[in-house]
Amino acid sequence: MAAPPRRAGRNEPEPAKIIIVKKIIADGHGGHHGGAWKVAYADFVTAMMAFFLLLWILGATTEKQRKGIADYFTPTLVEMRQKSAGSNGAFGGKSIVDNEHYNHKSSQTGTKSITIPKDASGGQKEGAGAIRSRDHARFQQLKAQLAAKMKATAQLRRLAAMVRFSETREGLRIDLVDQADFSMFKIGTADLTPQAAALVDQVAQVIATIPNDVIICGHTDGLPYAAGRDVNNWTLSSDRAEATRRLLGEKGVDAKRFARIEGVADREPYVADDIYDPRNRRMSITLAWSAGGEQNDQTMASALEAAKGTGAKGGEPQGTANLPAR
Repeated sequence: MAAPPRRAGRNEPEPAKIIIVKKIIADGHGGHHGGAWKVAYADFVTAMMAFFLLLWILGATTEKQRKGIADYFTPTLVEMRQKSAGSNGAFGGKSIVDNEHYNHKSSQTGTKSITIPKDASGGQKEGAGAIRSRDHARFQQLKAQLAAKMKATAQLRRLAAMVRFSETREGLRIDLVDQADFSMFKIGTADLTPQAAALVDQVAQVIATIPNDVIICGHTDGLPYAAGRDVNNWTLSSDRAEATRRLLGEKGVDAKRFARIEGVADREPYVADDIYDPRNRRMSITLAWSAGGEQNDQTMASALEAAKGTGAKGGEPQGTANLPAR
């Protein structure tokens, strides 16, 4: 048997321990690929985002808007004059009064005249204020002509109280209003009464003389139909507006001038405090403002004040007894 290891004495140093280092080399997956692919992918995503943004802009803008965008991104370059006096400035070393290269005299700085627009809104041919003034003059003349026609016979003079004028955001509105003792249409139908047909005839003769577009809107009162009926105030107001348009066309108003025909039932009452008032049954014939004549704030405020003063107050006929007519 092998002899047991000898113990070191108390004063003898212990032998050094043997340190074994084990290195394990694992199979790698190759060297680090780096981040170049991330940069390329980010560029690709950015390019695709810009591409789809361009497609969206092309589809969501008009031709005029696209031209404005293109002009915004068009660079403004100042062409430098080369080979002249050794200068690279805007004039290339030349003077603005140089007779060789500039046609201006020493007292001139240009040949373009300044064009001052007629008003703030401007325009290629006519300012918005001028267009609005022209329409306003037409409307005043139209009201005078219609008032004169309404005095021609006793029957028309009685119907003159049913005609109301007001200037709105859309144009000159002519309201043909029912009264307690007068209805433009037969009960619950879109058939004009003979008196109402004569009144619409006079209106057609006047508005046929001007080129403004025509908007017709039918209104009813708030009396509901009985349950189970196939008709209601919406269909009735629309049918009456169409009947008015048809008669205006027969009396000489060009069909191309009709811009909109609509029925709004009882949603825009003439007398807001009483939806059953017979004056809420009416036909509104609006002569639209000409294109380009945007209404300014002062004119709009005047129109709103005029509209507020129109209603049951201020000298209007006070016959508010409800008729069975709709």
